[in-house]
Amino acid sequence: MNRIDRKFAELRAEGKKAFIPFITAGDPDMEITITLVSKLESAGADIIELGVPFSDPVADGRSIQKSSMRALKHGISLKDVMNTVSKIRAETQIPIAFLTYCNIIFKYGVEKFVQDAVESGVDGVVVADLPPEEAADLISAGKKHDFATIFLVAPTSTPERIKIISEACTGFIYCVSLTGVTGAREQISDMLSPTLSRIKGHTDKPVAVGFGVSTPDQAKEVAKMADGVIVGSAIINVIEAHADDPGELVSSVGEFATALARAVESG
Repeated sequence: MNRIDRKFAELRAEGKKAFIPFITAGDPDMEITITLVSKLESAGADIIELGVPFSDPVADGRSIQKSSMRALKHGISLKDVMNTVSKIRAETQIPIAFLTYCNIIFKYGVEKFVQDAVESGVDGVVVADLPPEEAADLISAGKKHDFATIFLVAPTSTPERIKIISEACTGFIYCVSLTGVTGAREQISDMLSPTLSRIKGHTDKPVAVGFGVSTPDQAKEVAKMADGVIVGSAIINVIEAHADDPGELVSSVGEFATALARAVESG
């Protein structure tokens, strides 16, 4: 088992759920990204989802789009992000999954991407715009290198598609809580509960929920239903609000993440 599998196995044995924060690598710079991973872990994160900056993140809303643009202005590349994970691995063994898009992987080379990612210490990847039917090479490379391939299930997914996606996923299944793109929301969609029920009818693999989870109360609500809770845009908003003060940025993200982690645990 890789780190993601081990973490979910540990949490299940303890009757706990995973708190999975998302940040964009290189926003506002790589040194702060390294510091934030450490801060998020100390705040209670179980797995880190690390976004690879991309110029056309079609699944992401305004907050994460802007964070990608801020990172790209510094010339951050996929290789830079892998090198940063290598540095992070000198300090921690927390599971790390990339969030990226298929163009980046295909340009880099699928087999080379998986091999280099694993060598740098990455445990898996969420490819937001790649359906499993078109991911045979990635899935094959993932099995070869014990690298998790994580795909998205949406509220609109049919039972047939849920079955296909569930079988293709390793690590965990990413359940999109609503239709649309990422971004902070005022409430959890009423589509989430029936979507989770349909997924769990096909598999016993861990299911983590993302898209729209924005507050500790929402995180607690989702944790009652899912195996993991992913929070991205709300954390990115905190980063943006304190971009001019690195010390306050790290402190504020830590405080918010602590509140989210406690909410997930209580859920």
